[in-house]
Amino acid sequence: MCGIVGISHSDGAPVDRATLETMRDSIAHRGPDDAGAYFGEGAGLGIRRLSIIDLTTGAQPIHNEDESLWIVFNGEIYNFPDLKPRLESRGHRFYTQADTEAVIHAYEEYGDDCVCHLNGMFAFAIWDTRRRRLFIARDRAGIKPLYYTQAGGRFIFGSELKAILAHPAVERRIDPISLNQYLSFEYVPAPRSIIAGVRKVQPGHTLTFEAGQVALRPYWDLRLADSEDRRRVDPVEAVRELRHELREAVCREMLSDVPVGVLLSGGIDSSGIAALMADVGAPSRRDKVASFSIAFDDPSFDESRYARAVAARAGTDHHELVVTPRLCLDVVPQLGRIMDEPLGDSSLIPTYLLSQFTRQFVKVALGGDGGDELFAGYSTLQAHRLAALYRKATPAFVQERIAPALASALPVSFDNVSLDFKLRRFLSAHDQPTAVQHHQWLGSFTPEQQRDLFAPGVLPDGADTYDPAFAHWRACDAQDELNKILYLDMKLYLDGDILPKVDRASMACSLEVRVPLLNTAVMEYVSRLPHSLKLRGLTTKHILRQSLRGLVPEHILRRGKKGFNMPVAKWLNGELRELTDDLLAPAKLRREGFFNPDYIAGLLGEHRTRRRDNRKLLWTLLAFELWLGEYG
Repeated sequence: MCGIVGISHSDGAPVDRATLETMRDSIAHRGPDDAGAYFGEGAGLGIRRLSIIDLTTGAQPIHNEDESLWIVFNGEIYNFPDLKPRLESRGHRFYTQADTEAVIHAYEEYGDDCVCHLNGMFAFAIWDTRRRRLFIARDRAGIKPLYYTQAGGRFIFGSELKAILAHPAVERRIDPISLNQYLSFEYVPAPRSIIAGVRKVQPGHTLTFEAGQVALRPYWDLRLADSEDRRRVDPVEAVRELRHELREAVCREMLSDVPVGVLLSGGIDSSGIAALMADVGAPSRRDKVASFSIAFDDPSFDESRYARAVAARAGTDHHELVVTPRLCLDVVPQLGRIMDEPLGDSSLIPTYLLSQFTRQFVKVALGGDGGDELFAGYSTLQAHRLAALYRKATPAFVQERIAPALASALPVSFDNVSLDFKLRRFLSAHDQPTAVQHHQWLGSFTPEQQRDLFAPGVLPDGADTYDPAFAHWRACDAQDELNKILYLDMKLYLDGDILPKVDRASMACSLEVRVPLLNTAVMEYVSRLPHSLKLRGLTTKHILRQSLRGLVPEHILRRGKKGFNMPVAKWLNGELRELTDDLLAPAKLRREGFFNPDYIAGLLGEHRTRRRDNRKLLWTLLAFELWLGEYG
């Protein structure tokens, strides 16, 4: 795992060494083990390396036999043991044992289609000296990040936004459309970033920069239409095949020259990964698989007993960190630096603490991310089915008057996903178009609220915050509404929130996190399964639960989704009150010029008097202000 940066000049001018090294070292946390750079005619590449495979000879940048190609690489190639001999049989000669070198020889052999031969998580850049051409690629699911921009005839890229902003030619100007989308989604959907002119390479895409021109090309997408054509799928056989695919993915992703652990939350996904790791074993070591989890002292947020039960069943060497409110609150002022780009997901805090704890023992850990998106695990999918029934069976006057009045009459609770919170969220969007409905349930500010939130003149006329959702809805090759929602989750929530959260939190601690559920083979197999095997009635992840039977305790398999949440609602009125008042002070907000201070004061007043639970709205604003204080 690494951090990569690069600069290419369209006129062939030399790259300034100090600038490239400043960019590179701004992300030193991603690779504390080594630093490297390449400078050629019109291009410079930089790398910060976290050594995982080939600890001795794998230093980057790496080149091909005649040094006409140079690569910087972030990630892991899991089919490297198969790919290397295949390339050697075609005449390619290796001088390292690193998976990175296989990528550069695959580019020699297959050209831009080299990415189709890679099973892994990656973001990499290859400089072709003969063609003066930069080739960049990002993995299929978007596990590893990559930003880019053009400024003054330069093409600039980096693993994190902070690396781009370290270049003096990049203007730090906030994109108002991106800010608008952030406030709704709680993240900025790709390809935009929060900074005007800086873009993200989208998952499953390659990019070339040649003769001053940028060209983007998709090479992979999640195809769900096949799941609607398979009329006869044997459920028993599907369970067996899925278990095989999961086991193979875990085997592949345990490839490492350093010890590998597992992040264990006690949910179905991470429990399944931990059980499979223990079942597969580690052939090169006799030690047990090490598992890591955290415990909270607030019972409505604590899931540690479930993680302990899974660890006991799997026989892992279990490590548990007890997280106190003080420990969490100490992280909050650091969030602007850690998140890199505004991210309104408070579970970044426990993810960071868990990563920090895990890094004391191992360099690599497997996690369960991706299961909710692939197997229909979010409660919003249940809500979509209930909303359809509610609209059909409930008289209009009840929907319009009585139900909202009853929800408003419920006492406000600040507990984790309380009844009043869920009911109010459900009613707030049950009558919206499905693509909008889905993201209003998951996200933060609605367009109506944003009209009151923004200061006059900030938001361009006609900006629709849900444009990305509608675009992906249209792009999905499936026809069924549930499949389209799963596609949205992969393209938006997974890529914009879940994966960046895990990447930034773990890499801030120099920990590599791998996600076997997003292994190429698993994604492609699951995408062909009918959604009736994923969401059965109101039971989420049906086939995943079945495939893990016998490995994971039954009471874990029967659990619903809870999430990795924080007591933000309580903190805003307690331990975070002073910081909140400082970050959202009316005079400060007026100076910045983005928001209406009176509207935000109203949100705070409602929350402080417990007339309304505004945790999501206020935390989304706090996260932005923390980021702005670091990078604005």
